[in-house]
Amino acid sequence: MTHVQQTHPAKKMIDFKINHQYLRVPEGITILEAAHKARVRIPTLCHLDLHDIKMVNQTASCRVCMVELIDEKTNRNKLVPACVTTITDGMEVLTHTLTAITARRMAVELLLSNHPNECFTCPKNGECELQALAAELGVRHIRWEGERMNYPKDVSSEAIVKDANKCIYCRRCETMCNKVQTCGILSGIGRGFEAFVGPAFNIPMVESSCTYCGQCVQVCPTAALTEINHTDKVWEALNDPDKYVIVQTAPAIRVAIGEIFDMEPGTIATGQLVTALKRIGFNAVFDTDFGADLTIMEEASELIYRLQNNKTLPILTSCCPAWVKFIEHQFPELLEVPSTCKSPHIMFGTIVKTYYAEKNGIDPDNIVVVSVMPCIAKKAEAKRPELTKDEHNNVDIVVTTRELGLMIKEAGLDFINLPSSEYDKPLGETTGASVIFGTSGGVIEAALRTAYEWLTGEELQKVEFEQLRGDGGLRKATVQIGDKMLRIGIASGLGNARTLLEEIRDGKNQYEAIEIMACPGGCIAGGGQPYHHGNFEIVRKRQEAIYQEDKNKKIRKSHENSEIQKIYQEYLGQPFSDTAHRLLHTHFEERERI
Repeated sequence: MTHVQQTHPAKKMIDFKINHQYLRVPEGITILEAAHKARVRIPTLCHLDLHDIKMVNQTASCRVCMVELIDEKTNRNKLVPACVTTITDGMEVLTHTLTAITARRMAVELLLSNHPNECFTCPKNGECELQALAAELGVRHIRWEGERMNYPKDVSSEAIVKDANKCIYCRRCETMCNKVQTCGILSGIGRGFEAFVGPAFNIPMVESSCTYCGQCVQVCPTAALTEINHTDKVWEALNDPDKYVIVQTAPAIRVAIGEIFDMEPGTIATGQLVTALKRIGFNAVFDTDFGADLTIMEEASELIYRLQNNKTLPILTSCCPAWVKFIEHQFPELLEVPSTCKSPHIMFGTIVKTYYAEKNGIDPDNIVVVSVMPCIAKKAEAKRPELTKDEHNNVDIVVTTRELGLMIKEAGLDFINLPSSEYDKPLGETTGASVIFGTSGGVIEAALRTAYEWLTGEELQKVEFEQLRGDGGLRKATVQIGDKMLRIGIASGLGNARTLLEEIRDGKNQYEAIEIMACPGGCIAGGGQPYHHGNFEIVRKRQEAIYQEDKNKKIRKSHENSEIQKIYQEYLGQPFSDTAHRLLHTHFEERERI
């Protein structure tokens, strides 16, 4: 008898058979779980096991995981969905009988009968789980054709496209939006044939309280939810001789872009990334890490100002546009808590349209700033009216990691074998503190590296604040800075952010500083990153690579960046000065909760 490793030691062990093989498993687990432990594959579609955040989508709506149960008493077997059927003592399961395989194939055929037949032009082509499943099950034709759903695409927002015609009603997005992120935007609409998932009353996405975090896009198995594609705008700008096109890449891009080209998750591909962008034709290639170092100069100054002047505490880091929108909709009474700093890529765009333009004699009207971001919400952030300078957008176009991957393929570049290049200068020097912006806990750690030295006047010998690191969605720590003990709260995932903000609002816990990132794990798992399909081991490898990149840096504190020092001397004055406030800070506003 084979013993499956017991992960629930307090639970009773029971015996059952799968494909005539005896197994002993913990009582209470499903057939699908037991099959996985026994290395028996049962295909799934609606099922999504987000183990790291303790959430499972178990709607059993697709019926793709059907298996056959043997009933010796009646000699009549029955089909059951493996994802929700709990194993009982003595149960016998067959996973690959003709009946089970036929049922799965029929379920997929029925889904395809109401699915647009446009795989060649679909944004999820090659990444679609329905497409892959149809190939795996040998579906070569659709036996049932007739009426199909015919809803208009929702392209109302600057971030997310909702195509209800491609919704297979798996409700993964609903689980992510409501249970993990607790935004409550998505739910089932309609019944039967015409059912799909969308905002209440099917209002446009832009009119909802959606934060555009993109986690629904990450888990959608089809193209029912995708990002707004802006690659055409980038190609148009690159081919306009009157435009000076600058690109910047976020910290999390370098540890994920390689996955699009079949490199191992967590591969640091910074050098190839820069070379690819230069060969595509950008006039200058910069690192958003410079903007992150600039953000730390302002954010650490704001933290110290609040501490020393009895101003609103805690201070909340404001780099993530999805949680900014979350707090505007969900917790408007706490809008004095966030730092007023713009996010790093917006700060960088501001500096490009002012300082850089003046230094290089370029008309800001002719500069196009393109941001490559791990985040879908950055697309909407760039269009916020308060993030403009003299009627210029700080950032003109935002593309995701996935979109850049497509552009590199369109350009015919052999990404894996590209030589390594360096980012352009000036504005090219960066530090380890800026790199760790890409992972949960990194922003507050970077701020404390600088705040420590400014508050104490002493050199920080060990720059790693290990107590701030980890992959838990909600973490608390204390940091000793001189005679001050700072209480720090860290949340990744908006459900955890809600818990943290409720604690602050209700006075249950006190903090001096908190960090929130909307995506579980931080920007490394952003809505615009290569699809991880719920496999958080991929996210963990990206995080390890981020910390390795920090260690590889010669300079690891933002205030020691010589080019940052120079820009303050030549242009901004002191951190948190009037000029810095005018250019690098913003404001937030209460938004209706729908």
